[in-house]
Amino acid sequence: MTVVDLGGGLFRSPVPAGGAVLNGAGECTGFLAATEWGLAETPVFLTSTMQLGRVYDAACELMIAEEPGIGIEDVIIPIVAECDDSFLNEARRMQVTFDDVRDALDQARESVGGPAPAEGAVGAGTGMSCLGFKGGVGSASRLTPSGHVVGVLLLSNFGERRRLTVDGVPVGRLLESDDVAGREPPPGGSCIVVVVTDAPLDSAACARLARRAGLGLARTGSTANHGSGEIFMAMATGLRCSRSSAPAVRAASGRELDPFFGAVVEATEEAVIDSMLAATTVVGRDGNASYALPVDRVRELLGNRRQSGDD
Repeated sequence: MTVVDLGGGLFRSPVPAGGAVLNGAGECTGFLAATEWGLAETPVFLTSTMQLGRVYDAACELMIAEEPGIGIEDVIIPIVAECDDSFLNEARRMQVTFDDVRDALDQARESVGGPAPAEGAVGAGTGMSCLGFKGGVGSASRLTPSGHVVGVLLLSNFGERRRLTVDGVPVGRLLESDDVAGREPPPGGSCIVVVVTDAPLDSAACARLARRAGLGLARTGSTANHGSGEIFMAMATGLRCSRSSAPAVRAASGRELDPFFGAVVEATEEAVIDSMLAATTVVGRDGNASYALPVDRVRELLGNRRQSGDD
């Protein structure tokens, strides 16, 4: 379980939100409501595919316990997104519990203002594989010229080893001649990307930001495989206000969004690579193993590029 939280009181003071789908072989509850209303009313919960229902139920219970108006004034549809980790995880067992979801939400809230979140094979990222190696949770951020932050957190669980690209270097192809241990995980599995910014963006701008996450994935080697669900959500806190009022500031639009687009692309690319650099080898069901990226060898390949002057 992994949770992206945007602060308490989302039911009373939701945030502008929008989403985009590059390949729809996956699920994200709350996506349609966020698209229709342009708002996010709950944190984003990330889990493995066949645990989505359990996480949704627990999220409803947790939100109801916090807000007495839910179910009386209006209902909520928690945002729960999933990736298929069945190469490593025993998907036939329903394993996630209410306590797991509660603990993940508590940890997300406790981390606000603290150190960067753990990456790699942690939380919902434990069973993920990316571009032929171990993937998982990745995060990165950028500061725009206007002083606003654009942050990305994702689950990397997609792609073929031969397509792995780091800073423009075809690392996957260069590694083909190496003795890389283990059977390569299947390429389909999905990538969920969550973008959050403190800028004054409306829902239409959030949807445009979300769409740019696909460009960041492409830089690392994604081709949005047939069985992979590339689903992206973006949220902005700069126009946050109560359910019954209108924002007091003007929304950024037009060419003002260009720096945010670039930030999403760069942060998404970096978050994928970070998820792999942080991940350790994991052995799962039936002895299936997803091996950690050979970091020293990748560093050597990138160094050779610099020495050759190939920019």
